[in-house]
Amino acid sequence: MTNALELDFSSDESSAGFRLERLEIFNWGTFNNQVWTFNLQGKNALLTGDIGSGKSTLVDAVTTLLVPAHRIAYNKAAGAENKERSLRSYVLGYYKSERLENSMGGKPVALRDHRNYSVILGIFRNEGFGQTVTLAQVFSLKEPAGKPVTFYITSEKALSIAEDFSGFGSDINNLRKQLRKHSAEIFDSFPPYGIWFRRRFGINNEQALELFHQTVSMKSVGNLTDFVRSHMLEPFDVAQRIKHLIEHFDDLNRAHESILKARRQVEHLTPLVDECDRHALLVQETETMRACRDALAGWFAHQKHALLEKRLVNLNDELQRYQNTLAVTAEQLQEKRNQERQLRADIAANGGDRLEQLRLDITHHEQEKNRRLKAAENYNALLEKIALSAVKDHEEWLATRQLLQTQADELADREAELQQQKNELYITFSRKREIHQQLIAEINNLRSRRSNIDARQIMLRDSICQALGLNEEHLPFVGELLAVREEEKVWEGATERLLHGFGLSILVADEHYQQVAQWVENNHLNGRLSYFRVNPAQHHATVSPLPGAVSEKLQIKPDTVWYDWLERRLQQFNHICCETLEQFRRESKAITRSGQIKSPGDRHEKDDRHTIHDRSRYILGWSNLEKIAVLEKQARELEDALAELGNELASVEEKLKSLQQQRDIYNRLGEHNDYQAMNWQPLAQAIARLEAEKRELEAASDRLLVLNQRLNEILTEIQTLETTHGDKIALRGRTQEKIERAEESLQEAESVQKTANEQDMPRYYPQLEQWREKALPDRQLSVESCDNCQQEMRGWLQDKIDSEDKKLFRSRDKIINSMTGYNHQFPLETQEIDISLESVHEYRQMLNALRADDLPRFEARFKQLLNENTINDIASFQSQLNRERETIKERIEKINDSLVPVDYNPGRYISLVAQLSADADIRDFQSELRICTEGALTGSEDEQYSEDKFLQVKRIIERSALTGRASSLRDSDGLHVLSPALYSAAC
Repeated sequence: MTNALELDFSSDESSAGFRLERLEIFNWGTFNNQVWTFNLQGKNALLTGDIGSGKSTLVDAVTTLLVPAHRIAYNKAAGAENKERSLRSYVLGYYKSERLENSMGGKPVALRDHRNYSVILGIFRNEGFGQTVTLAQVFSLKEPAGKPVTFYITSEKALSIAEDFSGFGSDINNLRKQLRKHSAEIFDSFPPYGIWFRRRFGINNEQALELFHQTVSMKSVGNLTDFVRSHMLEPFDVAQRIKHLIEHFDDLNRAHESILKARRQVEHLTPLVDECDRHALLVQETETMRACRDALAGWFAHQKHALLEKRLVNLNDELQRYQNTLAVTAEQLQEKRNQERQLRADIAANGGDRLEQLRLDITHHEQEKNRRLKAAENYNALLEKIALSAVKDHEEWLATRQLLQTQADELADREAELQQQKNELYITFSRKREIHQQLIAEINNLRSRRSNIDARQIMLRDSICQALGLNEEHLPFVGELLAVREEEKVWEGATERLLHGFGLSILVADEHYQQVAQWVENNHLNGRLSYFRVNPAQHHATVSPLPGAVSEKLQIKPDTVWYDWLERRLQQFNHICCETLEQFRRESKAITRSGQIKSPGDRHEKDDRHTIHDRSRYILGWSNLEKIAVLEKQARELEDALAELGNELASVEEKLKSLQQQRDIYNRLGEHNDYQAMNWQPLAQAIARLEAEKRELEAASDRLLVLNQRLNEILTEIQTLETTHGDKIALRGRTQEKIERAEESLQEAESVQKTANEQDMPRYYPQLEQWREKALPDRQLSVESCDNCQQEMRGWLQDKIDSEDKKLFRSRDKIINSMTGYNHQFPLETQEIDISLESVHEYRQMLNALRADDLPRFEARFKQLLNENTINDIASFQSQLNRERETIKERIEKINDSLVPVDYNPGRYISLVAQLSADADIRDFQSELRICTEGALTGSEDEQYSEDKFLQVKRIIERSALTGRASSLRDSDGLHVLSPALYSAAC
C-alpha cells in the first residue's frame, strides 16, 4: 500500500511563490551606521515619505539584489536623470553636495569612507513549500577613489546582518570565512549568483527580471511599442543572423567577382592567344618560304640531276644500239666479203667443188642456228615468267633490256625496303621480347615477396644480407614501410614521384651500420645505393603533419620499430598538395596532381619521362598485388604485340622470298647480253639462200652464169652495208658528244646538291614540289628549261614572302594592342609581364590556368552558394521574422487577457491593438525578401537567373537595415503596438 505525496500549498493565492519576507540594509545610502530592517512578511507594502526620505534608496536596494548593478538606473523611481546616483554613491552614503571655492561646480559629501563596508540582505519565503532563501551582497572599497568590490551571498536559511555579517574584524576576507561556516554560498560575480537564485525561484528567463527592473520604479510609459518589444518579448538575436548572412554573402560576392573577372580574362585572352597562334603560324610559314627560296638551287639541281641521269640512260642505250648495229653490219660486211672472195674463186675455178662447199656451209649454219634458237627460246621463256612479251628483233631486244634494267632496279629498291622493314621489325621484336622477359622475371620476383621495390634493388640488399648474415627485416627499404592512405589515392602518382628516391633508401640500425658501410665500400655495386643510419630506440616527440601536406596523406606501417624516425623524417616532405595553380604559386613547398614539384629557393621540377600513373614504377606500400596486376597486364599487351610483330615478320619474309625468285629470273635474263647470240633468223635466211643456190647449181647447166649473177648481187649488198655502216658511225660520234656534255652538267648538279645537302636543304624539297604546280603552271621541266624555271619560281616565292611580311606586321600590331588593353584592365596579374611578343607564353599560361580552373565549375559553385547558403539564409531569416510577428500578436493577446479584469474606469478596460507598420522602408524590405526567395527551392539553370538573384541579394545586403541599423531590422516584423484603445466592459 502506497502513501500519496501531499504538497502543502498555501491556501491564499496572494501569497503563492517566493515573496519578500524581510529586507535589511547596513550603510546603504543615507541609512547609516546601523542595521535597518523592513519586515514585509510576504505582503504588499506601501512606502510613503517626503522627498529625499529614502524611498528610492530602498527600492534600489531590492533591485540591486535581483539585477546586475551595471544595468540598474538608480533613483529612477524618483524620476532622476541617469547617473545621478550609482553603486559607489550608495556605498559611500552621499547625502549632499558642497560648492567648491573659485568654481561653479560642487563635490558630493559622503557619510562614510573606504574603510567602511555595506550590506544589503533580503529574505524570501515560499509559504506553500515552506522554503526560505536569503540573498545578500557585501560592498567594500580597497582604495578611496576605486570602484566598490562586491561579493554575493546565498543561503537556503534565514540570515541576518546583525548576527551573520558582524564581528569579523577589519579584514573583509574574514567575513567570507565566517559566512561559509554558516553554510552560505559565496560568489565573486553576479552571473553564477543570478543562476543560483533564479533556479530556486523558478525564473527560467532573465527577461522576467529585466521586466521587474523596468516596472519596479516605473512612473510612466513613453513609447508603448518600444516597451512591449523591449521588456515583454524574447530577444531576437539580429546581430548574429546579420553577421551570418553577410558572411555568406561575402563568399557569394567573392565567387561572383571571381567569375566575372575570370570570364573577362578568358574573353580577352582567347582572341589574344588565337592571334598569337596565327602570328606564330605566319612566322613559321614565312621562315619556311625563305628556307624554300634558299633551297631552290639545290632542288632544281636535284631535278636537273634526275633529268640528266634519265637522259644519260637514254643516250647510253642509244649508243649501245649503235654499237650493236655496227657490230651486226660489220659482221654482215665480213660475211659478204667472204662470199665475194668465194664466188670469185668459184668463178675463177669454174669448179665442181662448189656444191660440196655449200653442203658444208649449210651444216655449219644449221648448227649455229639451233644454238641461237635455243638461247632465244630460253630468253623468251624467262620473259614470259615475268609477264613480258617475246622479242622479235634487235630493236625489241634493246627496248626489253632497258625495261628489264629499270624493273631490276625497282626490284632491288623494293627488296632493300623489305629488308630494311624486316630488320626494323626484328629489332623491335627483339627489344619487346627482352622487355617481356624482364617483365616476367619481375612478376615472378614480386610474387615471391610482398614488397614493391624493383628486383635489382632487392638483389642488392640480398647480397648485403647474405654477406653480413642479416635478415631483410634488419635492412628495410623506406618504401616497404610507407603507403598512401586509401582515401588519398588520387595523390598516389604525385606522392610516388616525390618520394621515389627516398623510398629506395635502406634503413640501417646503429648496430649494423659499421658492417654495412664497410661492405659498401669494399664492393662494386653495379648500381646506386642510398641508406640512412638510424637509431630505432631513440624516440622523439610526436610531430603533426601540416594540413594538406604530402606527409599527411601517408601512413607508416604499424608496429614497425622505425615508426618514430619515419614520422619525423617525413616532415621534410611537407609539400602542400595543391588543387589549383593559384595555390601552387602561393605555397613555398608545393606539389600538383600532375607531379610538378616546388621546393624552397624557387626550384621547380616535373619529370615526365614516365607517366605519373605508371604503377609499374611504384615502390611504396607493403602489398604488391596492384603492381603485379599492372605488370601482368603489360606482359599480356606485350605478348599480343609480339604475336602481331611475328605475323608481320613472316609476311615480310614471304615477300622477300618472292622477290628473290624474281631477282634470279632477272639475273638469268641479264646473262643474255648479246643479241647476236640468239639472233637465229639471219642464219635461217642464209641457210635458205644456200639451199636455193645449191638447188640452182644442181639444176642449172650454165654454172658460170649463175656465179656471176650471184657475185653482182653480193657486190650490191656490200655497197649498201658500207653506206649504212658509215652512217651509224657518224651517229655514234654525235651520241658520244652528247653523253660527254650531259656528264659535265651532271657533275655541276652534283656539286650544287652536295652544298645543299650540307645545309640540310632536302627537307624543303617536298614543299617545293607542291608549290611548283602553283608557281609554274603547265610548265614541263627539262634539262634546258631548269635555269629559267628556277628564276621564275624564285620571283613567285619572293612575292609570297613580301605578302606574308605585311600580314606579320599587322598581326604584331594587333597582338601588342591586345596585350596593352589586357594589362591595363588587369594590372595586378600582369605587373611582371612585358608587352612584347616574347611574353606570348606567359599570356598563354594565364589562359590555360583559367581554363584549367574550370570557369563553369565556379559558376556552378556560385549558383550553389546563392541557392544553398545566401538565399536559403534569407528565406530562413524571413521565416524567423514571420514567427516573430506571430509571437508579438500572441504576447499582445496575453497582455490584453491580463488587462480585461483591470478597470480603467468603471465599466471600461484597456486593450492593446497590433497593426502592420506603415513604414515605407519596412514594406519595401519585406517585398524584396519575398521577391528574392521566390523560386529559391526549385531554382533555374539559366545563367541570367543566377545573375538576377545575385543582384536581388546584393540590394538586400546593401540596405542600411542589414549593414548597421539593427533596430530598424528589429522592426521589420512589421507590427507596431498602437496607443491603447478603450473598450466597454460589456465588450
